[in-house]
Amino acid sequence: MKRVRISEPSASILDAIRDPHLFGPWFKDRTTWAAWFAFLAALFAVPMSAQEREIYQRCTGRSEPPSSVASEAWLVCGRRAGKSFILALVAVFLACFHDFRQYLAPGERGTVLVIATDRKQARVILRYIRALLTQVPMLASMVRRETAEAFDLSNHVTIEVGTASFRSTRGYTIVAALCDELAFWADEDSSEPDAEVLAAIRPGMATIPNAMLLCASSPYARRGALWTAHRKHYGKDHDPVLVWQASTRDMNPSVPQSVIDEAFERDPSSAAAEYGAQFRSDIEALIAREAVEACVTPGMLERPRMAGVKYVAFVDPSGGSADSMTLAIAHAEKDVAILDAVRERKPPFSPEAVVAEFALLLKSYRINKVCGDRYAGEWPRERFKVHGITYEPAAKPKSDLYRDLLPAINSRKVELLDIERIRTQLIGLERRTARGGKDSIDHAPGAHDDLANVVAGVMTSIVGHKSAYDVRNFFVGDQANWHSGRLQRHIRSGGFSG
Repeated sequence: MKRVRISEPSASILDAIRDPHLFGPWFKDRTTWAAWFAFLAALFAVPMSAQEREIYQRCTGRSEPPSSVASEAWLVCGRRAGKSFILALVAVFLACFHDFRQYLAPGERGTVLVIATDRKQARVILRYIRALLTQVPMLASMVRRETAEAFDLSNHVTIEVGTASFRSTRGYTIVAALCDELAFWADEDSSEPDAEVLAAIRPGMATIPNAMLLCASSPYARRGALWTAHRKHYGKDHDPVLVWQASTRDMNPSVPQSVIDEAFERDPSSAAAEYGAQFRSDIEALIAREAVEACVTPGMLERPRMAGVKYVAFVDPSGGSADSMTLAIAHAEKDVAILDAVRERKPPFSPEAVVAEFALLLKSYRINKVCGDRYAGEWPRERFKVHGITYEPAAKPKSDLYRDLLPAINSRKVELLDIERIRTQLIGLERRTARGGKDSIDHAPGAHDDLANVVAGVMTSIVGHKSAYDVRNFFVGDQANWHSGRLQRHIRSGGFSG
């Protein structure tokens, strides 16, 4: 068997995999890696066997294999397919076997940047990279320095692992960017973190002619960068952007079929995405960005209190260890709900201290009653009562509050504050259709909706149904009906507070 040398320019990644002195020990059972060999052959334009070509055609929808190394490729694969290990392998191969020094200024280092969903996933990939580097003597000799998140190599290349952030990815000279599970990236300050991170990465690759962008993920909803790439480039011969789509068992036949069968029995839509690598058709964005932006008052972070105005409030309690505790205050002007103030306290915090803080704010708006999450239990009622505030559980769950908020936003019956986290959380809400056909609305995986929840709660208490003000106007002159118990119960059932 041919021994591959690092300095050998013609060595392919498949040569390195076959070499027992390089990556061979990780690929002893070659039959289970057959589909990955086909993918790597396509990615690096290595001649394919007949079997590899058949796999390539099935997973790309193309007929002709690529004639040049891909500068951009997208992997749409099911869970446990082996994506993270392959990203680590490609990172090490590019960093160690490619010479980028001719494109670097004196003192400049090229970076192979591996971006993961979160720190936990980043650690998984880093362990793969460390093993591939340190357990191969030929490659270990290239490591000059190891830190908690990076390896500096002797050829002026650094392999660095980080989490998805459009801020932290700026400023690098990027020779390769490998993005893991980008369909599930989340950022508190962005409703489109995948697009923003990629936009921050691309300028760093501009000065490296053979830089590579490789994005891998299980699919999710039909939106975002992964869906856009699939829609534009899948199945198109001679397209420079390679898109590869395959199920879990197509890429990793060692995953038991029984595990996948059980997943399909529990939730067919979820399993089709998680293991079948099919984009979900049962999930869609609830509110358009344009609709939310149209309701924002530019530059307004908090409105001043006004005499003679009746304010209402909604709170989303939290125990202080996982979710934020949030509060929103609003008032009505004719048929429009005006958001006046919001508060968010991120964990960790003392729930008692936050209740005391929120109670002071409520009293400053002359509010002695607050509506809140119906599933929070008794402790919010008890703690707010200590401060002279009545806590009433919301009449509806948050999914219904979001559903009521949608027409109010679309018809511009609300005025929002210019706070990015409110926009991000509202835009990030998703509508899901369950097996029985019933819709539910919630935040995306890994995202948050604590601010969106209280904004929806307080705004729909004013415009979600006929507001108390509308009802009073409708029954003006008919005081008997206004004071009837039936009407009072109708108003209370709408969730009016304050």
